Amino acid sequence: MNFDGYNPGSFFDEFFESSGKPRPWVEPLIQRINTLPPNGLLNRQKAAESALMQLGITFNVYKESEGVEKIFPFDIIPRIIDGATWNIMEKGLTQRIYALNLFVDDIYHDQKILKDKIIPREIIESCASFLPQCMGLNPPKGIWCHISGIDLITGDQGQLMVLEDNLRCPSGVSYVLGNRQILKQTFPKVFEVMPIRPIEDYTSRLLDLLYYLSPESVPEPSSVVLTPGIYNSAYFEHSYLAQRMGEELVEGRDLVVHEGCVYMQTTRGLLKVDTIYRRVDDDFLDPEAFRPDSALGVPGLMEVYKAGRVALVNAPGVGIADDKLIYTYVPEIIKYYLGEEALLPNVPTYRCVDEKDRSYVLANLDKLVVKAVGQSGGYGMLMGHQSSARERKSFANKINATPRDYIAQPIVSLSRAPVIARNRFEPRHVDFRPFILYGKEIFVLPGGLTRVALKKGSLVVNSSQGGGSKDTWVLYPQNY
Repeated sequence: MNFDGYNPGSFFDEFFESSGKPRPWVEPLIQRINTLPPNGLLNRQKAAESALMQLGITFNVYKESEGVEKIFPFDIIPRIIDGATWNIMEKGLTQRIYALNLFVDDIYHDQKILKDKIIPREIIESCASFLPQCMGLNPPKGIWCHISGIDLITGDQGQLMVLEDNLRCPSGVSYVLGNRQILKQTFPKVFEVMPIRPIEDYTSRLLDLLYYLSPESVPEPSSVVLTPGIYNSAYFEHSYLAQRMGEELVEGRDLVVHEGCVYMQTTRGLLKVDTIYRRVDDDFLDPEAFRPDSALGVPGLMEVYKAGRVALVNAPGVGIADDKLIYTYVPEIIKYYLGEEALLPNVPTYRCVDEKDRSYVLANLDKLVVKAVGQSGGYGMLMGHQSSARERKSFANKINATPRDYIAQPIVSLSRAPVIARNRFEPRHVDFRPFILYGKEIFVLPGGLTRVALKKGSLVVNSSQGGGSKDTWVLYPQNY
């Protein structure tokens, strides 16, 4: 296989500037592929898929009729990001997370941004992820957004844009680490010659973060990963991260509040817990503070947290910052708290709660992507150009009924990258989710999850909607 017949078309292609002209930083990989014997690349693809099976790199799909657990589709042709582009991403993401953290802290304390009318108060108070129970809360070190995954896309002119903010329980980093493990076995010679930045220390950095946030009086802190259980779509990731950090994976029933602290129940008795990396949604964390019918949480947990005797990662209440309607205000949030322009712009977005925007959206549903602000994973979306008249009418009714619950964006021509399809290379649309840790400092993992729409022509890259993944190579700066 080679790239001779590869046509990037009119889209921005991550590999080629134009047909037959690769970007300088991908040339070493292309040269290596060209030296492989016939079927050499396909054999490597099959070997990678076998490795995925052996590693058990899976995800669960709700409503999946063939079984709840699936192997995450993987394409061995990596996405490669040059050092200059990465610098822009890293600075922009750091700026964004820093500002969002200030925003969340302000919302749960003085609410200056509401008093100054940068964001309408009713937008916040009508947000499902705004938790009045968190008013006055002071998380350890003043940090709310410990772990985030910000979705980025590249438009048809090569411009970077933020598609979504994910600050509650962002998933996907286990696939990032698993994909890299497989690619190092697939292209060992390429790793010797290309300046690819390592990502393997992510879990040690995550563990350092958990320890950093533990109560300061604890000399040897202990931490756990709290999962909703085996039926959660990201259960593999929960178990993977716990294993890589050498920490316990627990469910709510494994923890108990006793004499003002949180303990893990073990066969050796109660063991005190200092930091909980929770992958349970806010509403289910503590039935005494939030949903009383929750069987996933720990009764009394919030009282211990408020007393500063346990740390929760991410902080409860942080979801206010990744509501899709709040997303539309992030450039103003950055300007308000930092006095800076956003280094990474948003995708232009219409707020259906705004009458003028709503009228435009309703008149142009066939040209827009409509999103429900409270949903993720590709659910609750209308892809206007691929929709039927009946579907558009249904969404119009929903928008008119609850305009606060919807936003709309133009259909962005996502960039494309080559994948192996039917024994040849074909372009497919991609997006990118880098992961950011906010502890002693803000750290952006030099890599991330490149999601790829495996269906030809599709713009939907979500794994729950049939998308796959690629390894992402971030290069040290070079002169090209």
